[in-house]
Amino acid sequence: MDVAVIGGTGVLGQPVVAELLERGDTVRIVSRSTPVPGSAAAALLERGAQHRAADIRDGDALAAALQGVETVVDASNDQRAARELLVEGNRRLLATEAAAGVAHHVAISIVGCDQVPLGYYRAKVEQEQVVAGGPVPWSLLRATQFHQLIDYLFTAFARMRMLPSGAARVQPIDPAVVAAHLADAVHAGPSGRRPEIGGPRVQTLGELATSWREAHGRRLPKAPLPLPPKLGRPLRAGALCTGAAATGTPDFAQWLARAGERAAGAGGGESVSEASGAARADAARDDAARDDAARDAGTRRAGARAANTLHGDVKESVSR
Repeated sequence: MDVAVIGGTGVLGQPVVAELLERGDTVRIVSRSTPVPGSAAAALLERGAQHRAADIRDGDALAAALQGVETVVDASNDQRAARELLVEGNRRLLATEAAAGVAHHVAISIVGCDQVPLGYYRAKVEQEQVVAGGPVPWSLLRATQFHQLIDYLFTAFARMRMLPSGAARVQPIDPAVVAAHLADAVHAGPSGRRPEIGGPRVQTLGELATSWREAHGRRLPKAPLPLPPKLGRPLRAGALCTGAAATGTPDFAQWLARAGERAAGAGGGESVSEASGAARADAARDDAARDDAARDAGTRRAGARAANTLHGDVKESVSR
């Protein structure tokens, strides 16, 4: 099958491309720029994927990129301009697909996005409506948040010598698992709303912070993450969780361990390299020296300031 993956160089797009290649599909990566030589995305080109440069936000080169494609998987994301991409961009994408004769549009969304009052989630709900009302037969999969988002969250807070904690419940999942479900949707044909999928475990933010701290060998204190009541209530009630758990897949602690092993073998990345060797020992010594100060009222003030930017800096990262 000829499949185009919009955003095929991203956190979700790359495993989708890899999964489709494994299944024998002809895969076209559609992204704004050509993958950098030596990158994981470039390795997909070496495995047989094609690349077309196009941007769904302005439609530039999009029609040419979709010529001859049977199915489109939309794995694109930009939280800095969510509505521009997810809503307006999807209208443009679907119209272009219809003109190109694309027979199936596959979309990804977020479990509970209609229950959490955040601008990004509202844009995801609008995206779902655009897809369902669009001119191309469709399938849509809701999944829980990715492990990478949780890792990024803790990495960002660790720079302030603390980790966020609390009773907010999340159910992170490996994007590779979601990619397999999207590939299933591709081969099933248009089927509307697919059964949603979540990670193997529902955990509180505090429990995940403990796993992150142990994986990285950090002695950072945990501080409650202040959330507005309208946001805190649904998060504590598990609005972003589902009973459809992907059993047999890595939970957050297992994913961190595997990420650390990959980083050690490849020279390391920022959020996992701290878990190895001298970097971990240095970090632990620094943490111990700052423990007392980190537990004072200043830490809680820092947590409040960080919470105000949570849906800016953190939200702009590897979440869908």
